[in-house]
Amino acid sequence: MNIHSLLEKSTILANLDVNSKEELLEKMIQALSGQVDSEQLEEIRKSVFEREEIMSTGVGKSLAIPHGKVKSIDENYASFAKLKNPIDYESIDGEPVQMVFLLVGPESKHTIHIKLLSRISRLMNSVSFREILSDCDTPEEIYDAFHQEEQRYFAT
Repeated sequence: MNIHSLLEKSTILANLDVNSKEELLEKMIQALSGQVDSEQLEEIRKSVFEREEIMSTGVGKSLAIPHGKVKSIDENYASFAKLKNPIDYESIDGEPVQMVFLLVGPESKHTIHIKLLSRISRLMNSVSFREILSDCDTPEEIYDAFHQEEQRYFAT
């Protein structure tokens, strides 16, 4: 499964202006409202915030990959945010976060969830790709950047 196929232009938040980790996560989860119903959205919210309580998903390099699994959905959903200004995220390197990739998936498909998280991490670990994303100003540009990077990085 391709990462860019999980994203829709409506789930990409470019130059998002937020002041806290909680506000950021709320907006990213809310971006999924066109894909899931309100009960599923609430289950996603609960799962993502519970995961953050266990340990911050701020992985360093100005990046966070919040995630969660829920019973009520049958497929994976994602949203991506590029922040207007970095915010504190309790990241492992202590640095603020500028880019955030949210992944939620069905509880029953643990292996796929782990593979997707790994793929997101590998993609986002590329300094050149993060620089490309930094120069993007619209959801369309961000979507295209993910598509092109994935084709380049994972081409067989």
